[in-house]
Amino acid sequence: MKVGVVLNPIAGGGWLKRHWPEVSASLKKHFGDFELRETQAEGDAERLALDLAASGFDLVIAAGGDGTASETADGLLQAFDETGRICELGLLPCGTGIDFARGLGLPRDIDATLKHIAEAKPRKVDAGRICYIDDHGALASRHFINIASLGLSGATDRAVNADKRKGKVSAKALFFWRTVLEFIRYRFQDVRITVDDGAPVEARMALVAVANGKFFGGGMMIAPDAELGDGAFDIVILRAASKLRLILDIRLLYGGRHRNHPAITILRGKKVVVEPLGDVEKNGALVDIDGESPGRIPATFEILPDALTLRY
Repeated sequence: MKVGVVLNPIAGGGWLKRHWPEVSASLKKHFGDFELRETQAEGDAERLALDLAASGFDLVIAAGGDGTASETADGLLQAFDETGRICELGLLPCGTGIDFARGLGLPRDIDATLKHIAEAKPRKVDAGRICYIDDHGALASRHFINIASLGLSGATDRAVNADKRKGKVSAKALFFWRTVLEFIRYRFQDVRITVDDGAPVEARMALVAVANGKFFGGGMMIAPDAELGDGAFDIVILRAASKLRLILDIRLLYGGRHRNHPAITILRGKKVVVEPLGDVEKNGALVDIDGESPGRIPATFEILPDALTLRY
């Protein structure tokens, strides 16, 4: 098996990079020879993974947070689209957000995780594709593996990623406080949500999450019933309500205890279209794609059943 590793050297405040001798030794113990590629900027993991897959590698391990995992998966999915060749994905989670790995139940110890990947059988899981408007006003698209969302989550992503404490404090604490602070100044936005061929739902919302996995935001179980291989999204709509009440109820998200909350609507579907109502500038909510916020709505989300081969 040809194994490649895509390493984000600043993930987790640079933890993996600082401990690379031990990580490298564990990789060699479980996989033998491997090829290391390091990211230097946003988008590098996608490009590096695409190159590894196109070069005949059988397994690519994404070493970093959710952003690294998502970009790596995007590159592998692009490689399959272009060549038809399947390259498996493994995750060595370390970063501000490791929500996708949390949903997989991976061990927290590095050696235990790599041993688990080496011994695991590959499994097919769903992925998503989102089309949206990027920050330059152009139509853009990319794959995602965990959760894509819009509204408060997009604003929170930008605040977390700009926070100088990123990598120095716990992800849960950072996401929680940034969520609360962004929510205090957040202005509810009016959107139209269409799921499959159903009647459009118009809502003044704080958040719409289109979920393949269960967790986002540093440990919030936003979609407690989501499954990676069921061929459908769980769509969670958080409608406008009393800000004070919602701030107090954010804690419910960590345990997935919000199903019956009066401000929450949960739908299921394979294709989701979200459009701003009225003033596009005012209601063009920011999107979140696996922990990154590269643009805004209108956006279309589509499920890709069994698109990704994952070792976990």
